[in-house]
Amino acid sequence: MEVTVVDHPVVQDRLARLRHRDTPPESFRRAVHELGMLMAFEATRSLEVRTEMVPTPVALATSQVLARPVVVVPILRAGLGMLQGILSLLPEALIGHIGMARNEKTKRPESYFLKLPPGIADADVLLVDPMLATGHSGAAAATKLKEAGATRIAFVSILATPEGIAVFQAAHPDIPVFTASIDDGLTTNAFITPGLGDAGDRYFGTL
Repeated sequence: MEVTVVDHPVVQDRLARLRHRDTPPESFRRAVHELGMLMAFEATRSLEVRTEMVPTPVALATSQVLARPVVVVPILRAGLGMLQGILSLLPEALIGHIGMARNEKTKRPESYFLKLPPGIADADVLLVDPMLATGHSGAAAATKLKEAGATRIAFVSILATPEGIAVFQAAHPDIPVFTASIDDGLTTNAFITPGLGDAGDRYFGTL
């Protein structure tokens, strides 16, 4: 599986802002939006294109346009934070949602909500979650997308761990992962370290 760490100076600057414990919610949200756009820019670099003749005010121009529609699927709820930034890059993208919650008996994630646009089998899909921590939620969400017919999927995160990548890779070796950092690992409470805390709580101000 391909794992791309987006080591761009602006990406790393925004990540530093997210990590800082004193970053207020409004600044945290802005940085998440900006990172969503920047990460999506890298994740869409290899999308297929087709050639069209486009009429300019002067003449016809041979141009390249995206070959397929793009569907963005955030994992609820933290994934919603990256959606706004991605839509600033791809306002024409369609949007799906996947809700994942941990089963307290099995300790594994289960889907409690799934709403996808039609035609997902013929689209390029960005599965979005700021944190690839244990990898179980991301892997389960990707399985749901495949069951719905998706065949071209990329996973876009802000932080990942070696453990999370290993779990995701074992389940979906065909799905590339894009992240701004591969952190040290997980705490005993399954938080990414050094991490940035709970991305959803910090984004929505529910600390």
